[in-house]
Amino acid sequence: MKLVAITSCPNGIAHTYMAAENLQKAADKLGVEIKIETQGSVGVENALEQKDIEGADGVIIAADKTVEKERFIGKKLVAVGVQEGIRKPEEIIKRFENSDVKEYRGNDDSLSMPTRSANDKQNPVYKHLMNGVSFMVPFIVVGGLLIAIALTIGGVPGAEGIAIPEDSIWSTIEALGGAAFGFMVPILAGYIAYSIADRPGLAPGMIGGFIAANGSFYGSEADAGFLGGIIAGFLAGYVALAIKRIKVPKMMNPIMPIIIIPVFSSLIVGLIFVLVIGAPVAQLFVSLTSWLEGMQGTSSVLLALILGAMISFDMGGPVNKVAFMFGSAMIVEGNYGIMGPIAAAIAIPPIGLGLATLMFKNKFLPEQRETGKASITMGFFGITEGAIPFAAQDPLRVIPSIMVGSMAGAVIAMMSGVGNRVAHGGPIVGLLGAVTNVIMFFVAIAVGSLVVAFMIKLLKGDVASHDDQVSDAKDEDDLVEASTSNNQVIDHLTDITSRALITTSLRGTSRDAVLDEMIELLDGEGVLSSKEAFKQVLLEREAQSTTGIGMNVAIPHGKSDTVTAPRVVFGIKQEGVNWESVDGSLSKLIFLIAVPKESEGDAHLKILQMLSRKLMDDGFREKLLSVQSTEEAYALLEQI
Repeated sequence: MKLVAITSCPNGIAHTYMAAENLQKAADKLGVEIKIETQGSVGVENALEQKDIEGADGVIIAADKTVEKERFIGKKLVAVGVQEGIRKPEEIIKRFENSDVKEYRGNDDSLSMPTRSANDKQNPVYKHLMNGVSFMVPFIVVGGLLIAIALTIGGVPGAEGIAIPEDSIWSTIEALGGAAFGFMVPILAGYIAYSIADRPGLAPGMIGGFIAANGSFYGSEADAGFLGGIIAGFLAGYVALAIKRIKVPKMMNPIMPIIIIPVFSSLIVGLIFVLVIGAPVAQLFVSLTSWLEGMQGTSSVLLALILGAMISFDMGGPVNKVAFMFGSAMIVEGNYGIMGPIAAAIAIPPIGLGLATLMFKNKFLPEQRETGKASITMGFFGITEGAIPFAAQDPLRVIPSIMVGSMAGAVIAMMSGVGNRVAHGGPIVGLLGAVTNVIMFFVAIAVGSLVVAFMIKLLKGDVASHDDQVSDAKDEDDLVEASTSNNQVIDHLTDITSRALITTSLRGTSRDAVLDEMIELLDGEGVLSSKEAFKQVLLEREAQSTTGIGMNVAIPHGKSDTVTAPRVVFGIKQEGVNWESVDGSLSKLIFLIAVPKESEGDAHLKILQMLSRKLMDDGFREKLLSVQSTEEAYALLEQI
């Protein structure tokens, strides 16, 4: 028998490779030929080619994240969680021998999402949302920067805003940017639905997103914006998923994913949005506008607080548009003092979040820090949408932060008498001469942006150390021989450990006590600048999911700027310690990996992978547990 397999876990480190190793060992034992593709944190390794798939008798997917399965249509396929791949590899393979496997037709929901493992605590709603955001971000960046370029070079301030001559090339560039923005909400909704229901959810999701972004469908000048797109995406995804679960005659199976599911899902989602969701939301915005108009004569500070909050709440969405249209209407009536605070508030969310990525790097992943650079640029040109990627990923912390910052900036602008003659915002309108009291206008933006940055520092936790990864490693050799910041080449585990970092008699009786003991060994080697700070990094990693991988093994690990050189500490606790391991076993073999925060390459990830594979060998673990001295332990570790 010939099989192909894919293993993958959300973090893409240990469990991905443990499942691959155990499947390989089980196949060898059963006399089955198998090729396994791993989709880990360093990318796809040992990729399956078309000839591998064509020659295979079946496919195994042991994964806790979405895996593209279209290439396996027509093949017998088993989809399980990664923990089943680790614990029950023989049982999975025997299902093919016993003909207990379905053929994958592309529309079988029982195969579209694997069983979630017990230790996978990733929120599925968050996972689907992030899938949509990841596809949406390029459209925001492209659209925002193209419009910004057109406004800067080709824009001319006038009574009705910054205008670009229609017969100029800058008008075309602005239109291209607008087109990119037009795709933003449909793409977001479409790929949320795709994550939920696979390919059949894509069309209804995009159609629902398009309706959400166009109020004309439900008789409103205001639209539902990116929040409406999120609603449409989840609605489309779960409607499509429900239709997929309906039992139909076999003759209809081929047309279900390409005709039946997309058509009926699109119809249901479109009608719900047009007939149920759209009209009430539109009425809400009309009421908000009337309320704001009635507040002008009361408290200007209160009005500034409300406008600042509305502008930042949904970042270019419908609430933002209500406040913006209100300010624009006041310009027509000759009241420039309303658009001044609005113009300042518009720029604060993207600039503030961009500053946060520069000032507090430990709060953001590398790709988020790159987005932050574009966010500052978009904020300069008054494009609030630059903050959307951050808000969509962490709304409970980001949205309150940007609301407080925008409110602060709006109040400063209102109290300083800042006015704005054009219906636009951001520092660009100040440079173009459209703003009165321009110095305080820039002060308001600067203060508001700093408030956002420090709110993020206060509310947002540090990112997990293992997520701070380098994504451009080309192949396995690059990873194994990646140089760290001290130019050390890591080929074997013993390149980054020593006899002084090995103890065969750990004394601690709890996880934290064992960590303290092993951190003391690191500190004795002079590779830690702060024991307390490094322990906090380790505990934050444990809070995400336990590093007790089962089979009496724990691999705590941290990447921190308190570490000056990569090291591994190994300890044995014969009685075991409770590490909340995924299989409930006490941890007796403990490997602590410490890596500098700014180390080049992903050598520590490869060490983690090699450790995980080697520790799948029952005999190797038994030998480690039976060692009587540091020398014996070191000799065994030389094999890794």
